[in-house]
Amino acid sequence: MKTPKVLMLIMAGGSGGRLGLLTDQRAKPVLPIGGTFRMIDIPLSNARNSGFSDVWILEQFKPHSLNDHLANGRPWDLDRTLGGLRVLPPFEGGGREGFADGNADALFRQTSLIREFNPDLVLVASADHLYRLDYRDVIATHQRESAALTMVTTKVTSDASEHGVVESDGGRIAAFEYKPERPTSDLVSAEVFLFDAQVLCDSLDQLARRPEGLQDYGDQLIPYLMDREVVADHRLAGYWRDLGTPERYLQAHLDLLDGDGLEFDDPDWPILTGSTHRLPAFVAAGAQVADSLVSPGARVGGQVERSVIGPGAVVEEDAVVFNSVLLGGSRVCEGAVVKNTVLDVGAHVGADAGLQGDEIKLVGADGRVERP
Repeated sequence: MKTPKVLMLIMAGGSGGRLGLLTDQRAKPVLPIGGTFRMIDIPLSNARNSGFSDVWILEQFKPHSLNDHLANGRPWDLDRTLGGLRVLPPFEGGGREGFADGNADALFRQTSLIREFNPDLVLVASADHLYRLDYRDVIATHQRESAALTMVTTKVTSDASEHGVVESDGGRIAAFEYKPERPTSDLVSAEVFLFDAQVLCDSLDQLARRPEGLQDYGDQLIPYLMDREVVADHRLAGYWRDLGTPERYLQAHLDLLDGDGLEFDDPDWPILTGSTHRLPAFVAAGAQVADSLVSPGARVGGQVERSVIGPGAVVEEDAVVFNSVLLGGSRVCEGAVVKNTVLDVGAHVGADAGLQGDEIKLVGADGRVERP
């Protein structure tokens, strides 16, 4: 069997509204994770480690924040003369212009470019999930099942109604419901889809003619293919977490600290990102740091426990940080106590901030506090 020509599309256009102030000034895929990484590093690193050389990124919301990080694909060896990284922002002029009304609609607006590239397969992945996956294994499942669509699935312990819920039978997807009120299964779509390229483009063209439009994958595209084509199930057995809410974002960091999360520094499957040109972290005499990650350029003079401290963040003397994430350049001032909190880049917390409760809190650079 010949090696198929594969095009990977990373969906990086969403506004991330459920993450509150953390995505007010940045695209969700560029939100820091694990101290020195960004969300979009995950699918890009999986692509690089899977040997993919043609990766397109579909942008929409605040693309400048994402473009600064992408650096023409250099950290993932995608800055190539032929192929490599290609960024697709919204545009005016010509057909299929303007902003998309969902991820399926965003794909439809690129079908002319996809047809021009002429791949055999199109792998579509979201940019806001933590997981490790060799995409070549998905291709093997797709070919073995002679599928038009192969859906990567995973089991969740959280509320399945927030995802596309599936039922599987003998390696095929037997049923699919998009964000049902009463899920019948804990098996959900992991937001990684492998399509036969011609079937994808033809299906999008057909669906775009309908009055209801395309919207998201689960609204029209997947049900359409379920009715007409073979849809295969590729099961992801390892760690997977959706980072779309403050609760999940914080929990992903706690998973990392507990050793239950994604392994970022596996030499056989490294998660790659842009370089951080900072001195190693400074921990003052008398400071206490336990079960935490402290990024380059950070300074700790107080007590830090079960937390992730971002580059250049500061925890002053007599300050306490517990079960929290401090993004780059944030500061917890002397005498302050921060618990179950995410501090955005540049946020400052004083002793009177009232961040000691068990509920999750977000603090912005402007001092605004949100309790999702």
